[in-house]
Amino acid sequence: MKVLSSFGLARTCRMLAVWTIAICCAVASLQANMRIKDLAMLEGRRDNQLVGYGLVVGLSGDGDSNQAAYTVQSIANTLERFGVSVAAGDLISKNVAAVMLTADIPAYSEPGTRIDVTISSIGDADSLAGGTLLQTPLLGADDQVYAVAQGSVLLGGLFAGGGGGDATVQKNHPTVGKLPGGAIVEVAIPTTVVQNGALTYLLRNPDYASAVKLAERVNDFFPGAAEAYSPQGVRVKLPEIYESNPVPFIASIESIKVEPDLLARVVMNERTGTIVATSAVRLSEIAVSHGNIVVNIAKSPVISQPNALAGGRTVVADVTDLDVAEAQGGFSYLEPSPTLQQLTGALNSLGVSPRDMMVILQTINKAGALHAELIME
Repeated sequence: MKVLSSFGLARTCRMLAVWTIAICCAVASLQANMRIKDLAMLEGRRDNQLVGYGLVVGLSGDGDSNQAAYTVQSIANTLERFGVSVAAGDLISKNVAAVMLTADIPAYSEPGTRIDVTISSIGDADSLAGGTLLQTPLLGADDQVYAVAQGSVLLGGLFAGGGGGDATVQKNHPTVGKLPGGAIVEVAIPTTVVQNGALTYLLRNPDYASAVKLAERVNDFFPGAAEAYSPQGVRVKLPEIYESNPVPFIASIESIKVEPDLLARVVMNERTGTIVATSAVRLSEIAVSHGNIVVNIAKSPVISQPNALAGGRTVVADVTDLDVAEAQGGFSYLEPSPTLQQLTGALNSLGVSPRDMMVILQTINKAGALHAELIME
């Protein structure tokens, strides 16, 4: 039997880590010129959250029990709207579930636009499968109705049970469902992107250098229009000819390509063995050594035969052989300011696994030779 230490992972895993880093570096190089619309968002152009309370009917015995008093009361209130007066205490129904609805209404959504809705049970219903949501208003943070939802609930899970042993089978979450396009926008939420005659772009990854570069690129096309006032914000003045209709100007700005200033960062996930790094990572002059420890444990059968006059019996026993060996390693020397891609290539030539690379990178960071932010997850 052969037992390998944690340093002896499969070669496939080693190559996967190297490929991951190489791909990330290649993607970073392709991001040299990115559109402003991909780097920043226009202030004022944002989604708004909606929430609502409703009933899902037609659950075939999987709904809330009578212990959920709010569900029974909601059923009575709903019937009252249609001229049916029933006391809540007289209702017994397992086909109805009380649910909460959540949705995001995008900016510029006009009345009649359909949006997706998420439905979650708040009672003790077993499943929402096969249910239908009754017409439910969706409220904003100001308690105003902005959309109305209704329709059949779609689930990505299942729940089944029965039998004398109360055996159950559940997959995913059968008490959470979706209504794709199940809500209709009734009132448009005003969206204001022009304030004091200017647009404000907010970088998704705040950085002083990136903000200045964005402003400079805009000024190349519209001289004197842009100014970086913070690591996240860039203010762009709106030309007079676009004051009545800023849409063409915004489209022109967002199509401009900028070379962002990437942070030197290495993110490592120890659980999955994934290493992701930006192309800006650099290292000082270093030498790396690595060696594998292999432990071999083998059992060999040995037959013990007594002589003819001893009166004993033949016995088969095991003899254990233990051998510890360390594979030959070596120093890999890297010139000053090498890239992480060069480092991983050198480590791969030494037979280093992904988790070994993580340990080595942490050690290099402690030595002060890794000029990047190291993040462990």
